[in-house]
Amino acid sequence: MSETLESPATRTDDVIDPILATVISHRLNAINREMNDALMHSARSALISVARDMSGALMTADGTLISLANSLPIHILGSHLQVESLRRHHPTLRNGDAYLHNDPYEGCTHPADFTLLVPVVIDDVHCFTLTLLAHQADIGNSQPTTYMFDAKDVYNEGALIFTATQIQRDYEDVEDIIRMCRKRIRAADQWYADYRAMIGAIRLGEQRIREMSERFGAQTILRHLKWMANYGDEMMGAAIRELPAGRAEYEVRHDPAPGLMPDGFRIHAAVEIDPKEGKIIVDLTDNDDCMPNGLNLSEATTLAGALIGVMTSLPKQVPITGGSFRRIEVKMREGAAVGKAAFPHSASLATTNLLYRLIGAVQCAFANIAYGLGSGAGASGMSAAWGVISGHDRRFGDRFYVNQLFSAFGGGPATARVDGWINFGGGGVNGMLLRDSIEVVESKYPVRIESVRIVPGSGGAGKFRGAPGQEITYGPRFSEMELAVAADGMVHPPAGVHGGHAGGAAQMFVVAPDGSEKPLPGLSLLALDAGYRVRSIDNGGGGYGDPLDREPARVLADVVEGYETAERARSIYGVALVGVLEENTLRFLPEETVSLRSSMRG
Repeated sequence: MSETLESPATRTDDVIDPILATVISHRLNAINREMNDALMHSARSALISVARDMSGALMTADGTLISLANSLPIHILGSHLQVESLRRHHPTLRNGDAYLHNDPYEGCTHPADFTLLVPVVIDDVHCFTLTLLAHQADIGNSQPTTYMFDAKDVYNEGALIFTATQIQRDYEDVEDIIRMCRKRIRAADQWYADYRAMIGAIRLGEQRIREMSERFGAQTILRHLKWMANYGDEMMGAAIRELPAGRAEYEVRHDPAPGLMPDGFRIHAAVEIDPKEGKIIVDLTDNDDCMPNGLNLSEATTLAGALIGVMTSLPKQVPITGGSFRRIEVKMREGAAVGKAAFPHSASLATTNLLYRLIGAVQCAFANIAYGLGSGAGASGMSAAWGVISGHDRRFGDRFYVNQLFSAFGGGPATARVDGWINFGGGGVNGMLLRDSIEVVESKYPVRIESVRIVPGSGGAGKFRGAPGQEITYGPRFSEMELAVAADGMVHPPAGVHGGHAGGAAQMFVVAPDGSEKPLPGLSLLALDAGYRVRSIDNGGGGYGDPLDREPARVLADVVEGYETAERARSIYGVALVGVLEENTLRFLPEETVSLRSSMRG
């Protein structure tokens, strides 16, 4: 039996030791990293064990975030909603319990993100909650993909939905739930291996939390965590008070999709900075209702997207704690596609397409308040480089396989201080997702990846440029392979700000055995026969500032590194180059560059 500790500061001894607080913070992060690493190194599916599409978080009993370590921000910044759901359905929590949660209508990101929640009860008091989320390769959808872009509703989607469902009691599996999953999930053995890896990892985190509590005392830890949350609040307030007051709105569009969104979809964000109150408001209420497809955002992803947009737009770094987010108010509407998806509307793709557009809209709105804030928009959707592949692998007795690829990334946006990040991977992950090891993926699944390369000149030009996009070509090794793709950014590429150019548009093609190519629509589910391949080019990120203000030496370096082309160096950046790249004699001419730029400005 347990009671929930609502307020950590219950002792009369409320003395705070800043050194101990630092030790506690670092120790919690170490525990979280160990938990994440344990899962990554023991899972079977490539999207967990290779790409690290999973995240752990440590929270107090009431859901206050105390550690996200090396986790993906989209997975964690709304995870307190899952803890609230757990406490609502299970007011009495015990040691040895574990709960499975993937309900997007009650705090989860989207159905593919199976989350384990484990309470830690010390001296009959619920003190901590551990969460461990992992994107599954298959969840029983009506199609072999966890991204059902054409799902009319959750019933058509077909996903197994668990709402804080008990899956362990007294540290033993609830076999009814295990059987249910094994019957509905196509690659059942792979799923069960990943589940056992998740259980082992989160129980390791639980053990480490208990060891830490024995050493320092749970009440001492919680008292210092409350102080640290308040410190994060104060630091965020101080950072906001240094910003200019202002309000800006920004609107972007998702690409059209025949039958689903014939005119595309509008995403609107309004950002207000109130330095006097030390507060930032992100208003998302002016967005349209949920659509009869799987692109709708859940409450967790809408909230996380807004928070990511704010935190990446500030010029000063602040602690990432539950306390820091008190200064950010996110307004959203029930039943809106960018808001709280209302049951039974599908939220199958809630961690990708509209999310990336939302983050970019918030960042661009910040940039419009004042130069120096915000950024351009980053790569906007999942190309075939992030496609879900499935079929039968004859190497292992014709065994069914399914896996999502993460083999090439879109470009990150530029800010007023730095160029875009080439391993950005999307606003929801911000570089925390790992790129596939081609050799490992080819050994696990019957796919052949022919090439992955940077596309020169695809980043949005600017004083600081967006990162270039990447191209990948791959196909089945032996027999037919199904491919599910949900790309965006082919019609509306990521925007630049303050004179920065948009990133390059995404493109996709099916390549026949004779080398001929046919364009592939952004939202596609197709079968690739042996000998056929798909060639996919991701977006580059949007630029920041006038390209003619970029330092000529940086433009030269971009050409040398293969990020830019010599033609664009002259025509867009106004930099006069001379010499031969292949002979290492390429250089820029200062006087001619000044003259060229002067004429281009005129």
